[in-house]
Order: sequence, then structure tokens, then C-alpha cells
Amino acid sequence: MLERLVPMQPVSDLAASIAFYGKLGFDVEVRREDWGWARLRCGDCLLMLDRSINLHAGIPRLPVLYLYPGDVRDFHRRASANGLRLPPLETTFYGMLEFRIEDPDGNRLWIGQEPKDAGP
Repeated sequence: MLERLVPMQPVSDLAASIAFYGKLGFDVEVRREDWGWARLRCGDCLLMLDRSINLHAGIPRLPVLYLYPGDVRDFHRRASANGLRLPPLETTFYGMLEFRIEDPDGNRLWIGQEPKDAGP
């Protein structure tokens, strides 16, 4: 079961994007300049901004949906048992235990959980 879904918008200028979304009522919840990433909040709505999604100039920036299951290991097992070919779970440089897939149209889904919540 999923607990939440947070859109991740590709951005070219993190500061300009934070300023823009600030005008829409979003406040910075977490900001990591070294990653080029921030998570914003407006009430119950969360939004991530990420410069790393567009690493190569001229290639279109594509959004990412970040899914947060209650148990990422179980979610990974069940999705695999349902016939999806999945990469192994990995711990990212930003500390999430996650895997990344694309839907049939190439839309990107990153599915993860903080290791402290993921158990052994």
C-alpha cells in the first residue's frame, strides 16, 4: 500500500523555481544545494524540485512521480510477483532505499523509503 505520492519537477534554476513556487504559497521544507534539490510544502501538498533530472542540455526535462510505500521491500516483492521486471533495491546517495522504473509510456516512477523506516 502506498502512503503518499510526491511529484518531482525538473528545474534548471533551483532558486528561481523556489521563488516562483513561494509566490504560489509553497514554503521550503528541506533544501539541499549540493544535490540541487528541495522539497516544498503548501498545506498538505508536497512538491520536490530537482536540477539533476535534466543533466544534459537539449534533452527534455521529464517529471518524476515519487511513490512512498509503507514497506518498500514488500512493495518491490509484490510488484515483481505481479510480473513487472524490476531493478534491485538500492540505497541512494541521498539515503533512500529505492528502485526506479518507467511506465509503458516512459513516465518515470521512483519508489522509495527512508532506510530507518525500511527495516532489515
